[in-house]
Amino acid sequence: MTDPETPILVTTVTTPSPAVTRSNIIFFFAILIGLGLAWKLTRELEILYVSALFAVVLMPIVGWICKLKIRGWHPSRALGILLMFLGAALLLTLFFFFALPPVLRDLREALTDLPQRLPQLVAKIKHIPMADKFGLDSIAQRLQAAIEATAGYLFAALPNWLAHIFDVLTALFLCVYFMLEGEHAYSFFLSLVPVESRHRLDKTLRKAELKMSKWLLGQGLLMLILGLSSTVAFGIFHVRYFVLLGVLMGLLNIIPVAGAIIGMTLVCIVASLDSWGRLLEVVIFYAVYANVENGFITPRVMRSSVDLSGLTVLVALLFGSALAGVVGALVAVPTAALVVVLLEEYAVSEAQSEQSKFSGSRPKAIS
Repeated sequence: MTDPETPILVTTVTTPSPAVTRSNIIFFFAILIGLGLAWKLTRELEILYVSALFAVVLMPIVGWICKLKIRGWHPSRALGILLMFLGAALLLTLFFFFALPPVLRDLREALTDLPQRLPQLVAKIKHIPMADKFGLDSIAQRLQAAIEATAGYLFAALPNWLAHIFDVLTALFLCVYFMLEGEHAYSFFLSLVPVESRHRLDKTLRKAELKMSKWLLGQGLLMLILGLSSTVAFGIFHVRYFVLLGVLMGLLNIIPVAGAIIGMTLVCIVASLDSWGRLLEVVIFYAVYANVENGFITPRVMRSSVDLSGLTVLVALLFGSALAGVVGALVAVPTAALVVVLLEEYAVSEAQSEQSKFSGSRPKAIS
């Protein structure tokens, strides 16, 4: 027997209407189709993201060019973009026009003298005691086979290199279009967000845009420091083509980790052609510089520009290179700046507001 005064709880189970069920099913399959398309178009989405990111990063330079006053006339955005790319192309053309001819001349002379010097080099090696024990003839045959295999690999990999060049050109054209019509795409993106959240998202994204633009300034400063210090050091060590190698070290530094490895490999090859002592000097210089840069220069420059800790930068580089190789490492730091701004606004700020609400609703102690 139940107590007549005890209230009886009645729970009602509401079943969704057929229209809601159909909408949930359609939404589920739409998500699956979207994920499948994203997986299928990974390469295209990567190109799209990189071009949009660099458009955001390069827009302050275009804005600075458009602010230039020439007899009371300001360049338009399209002309500013054209002037920026023409200026970069002109500087690279002038640099390689004056720096490459000595390299090509020495390379041509080396290839011309190689058939004559190779037998002399083999004859000198054979006069070394116990040299015949190493099987120089078999080593020469293996070396020739390795050269032929390398040439065959390069010829077979030519279509892949052409595909990468096409991707770079596609990203360049998309970057130009994003800089020209990026505001319209941005407005359309904001229109998809509910009105009550639109202003907050716009403010957050503009804050992230400012931080990513500062990354270019910091990265350019790091490239300038490495290029100047490398040029001066290589000139003091009397390394061949020290101007070319120093500028290449600075330019390749835009690619984190991999750029420095490629540049130092070229420098070590050139230095080893002169003497082992020169090679040792170059290696010692870069070892000292790498420690100074990683321990002192980079943390301060990046902290002042993008306000990211060293650990955040390292983790971003690790994830970016693992996901997309060199391209991922290239865009890792500005992407990390974007993620940090979004987390600060939508995770940390909301958590702090919830905590403040909870502490504000806590009853005060009665004294």
